[in-house]
Amino acid sequence: MTSIHPLRPTPGTALTDDQLLQDYAPPTGAWLRMNFVSSLDGAVTRDGLSGGLGDDADHRVFELLRRWADVVLLGAGTARAEGYGAMRLPEESERWRVEHGLAPQPVFALVTRRLALDPDSPLFTEAPVRPLVFTVAEAPAERRAALAEVADLVEAGESEVDPVRVREELGRRELTRIHCEGGPTLFGSFLTAGVVDELCLTLAPTLEAGPAGRIAHSPLSALTSMELAAVLQAGDELLLRYRRAGDGKG
Repeated sequence: MTSIHPLRPTPGTALTDDQLLQDYAPPTGAWLRMNFVSSLDGAVTRDGLSGGLGDDADHRVFELLRRWADVVLLGAGTARAEGYGAMRLPEESERWRVEHGLAPQPVFALVTRRLALDPDSPLFTEAPVRPLVFTVAEAPAERRAALAEVADLVEAGESEVDPVRVREELGRRELTRIHCEGGPTLFGSFLTAGVVDELCLTLAPTLEAGPAGRIAHSPLSALTSMELAAVLQAGDELLLRYRRAGDGKG
């Protein structure tokens, strides 16, 4: 296992899982965290997938971040491309969550306009908690009926999913610690809506070139000032954490 060391706020020795979980603890109240990996030249994927960019340290933090989540949020396109199955954390994570006053498993929530999801996928049929699907009023009726059998469908817009409404609905369900795993289109829309509180970004020590896109894209620019909260090092890889500037939460 690759050791992970803090560089900021204070350099130190290799961190245990418990120490990492403490460092990544979200503040009290509603919080939306985005998690991505990128190459040095900004590529968000390698051969079309993000998984190949990170090493075992990135994967370790990826799994630990889910422990804090009330809900894991994901764009349907990313779920299909990355081959997501049921959102089921391992027993060790489940025990940790219960010990810290959380539900044994987080809710899995998907965002999709077209509802192009297979209701017979393990993503739904093997889910330990009934998933949520955020969609739009214009979504195809036949797909809506099929998915309603295996998930709770929520309209969050007429033709585009409104990130503000997504966050409000999650808050209404007391799912306030929101952990988002992409993809870039979803990140871009949430940035434009001004609802992102934190970015956890693994910087992989590679140059990729090629056609890969950025971690966020949208038709509109969305300047969002961020403050560096922490820097961890794992070999030549950096794990960065930024919080929205001036949020007032420690």
